[in-house]
Amino acid sequence: MNTITATRRLARLRSLALTGIATTGAAAVAVTLMPASAHAAEAPRGVHAVAAPARDSRADSAGSANNLDGWIKKSLAIMKQKGIPGSYEGLRRNIMRESGGNPTAQNNWDVNAQKGTPSKGLLQVIEPTFNAYHVDGTAHSLTDPVANITAAANYAAHRYGSIDNVNSAY
Repeated sequence: MNTITATRRLARLRSLALTGIATTGAAAVAVTLMPASAHAAEAPRGVHAVAAPARDSRADSAGSANNLDGWIKKSLAIMKQKGIPGSYEGLRRNIMRESGGNPTAQNNWDVNAQKGTPSKGLLQVIEPTFNAYHVDGTAHSLTDPVANITAAANYAAHRYGSIDNVNSAY
């Protein structure tokens, strides 16, 4: 889709740091202590600084939590039905690298964006790729988390054999 840049590397490092903080249970304190101006200043160039949706422990109508874990699990269930290869680990690794887990992430600066087709969603898919690899049974919305994951995994399966084989921008 697009090449890894210093901005994406920075976003990946930032998400890894936040993951470590969350693991120790200090995430709420760290976010509370960071001034609002710091949030805007640290946003990657060209990517909308939109807060990720709150983690909701309630299940949606399909029984999956309405958060990254639930979206991945729901996508995996659809992928299994449709014969699309991929694992939880492969999906999560690529999601964290591409969007930091933010389903509304949008790249407004790379070559695709310059041509009027920005990458969007958890796996930073462009609209033509989404349309070509959309999977029936998911919403026909590029930024719907399950549709975005499943279409990207379908694309990766056709191009690389599986999302698990993707270790950089694709």
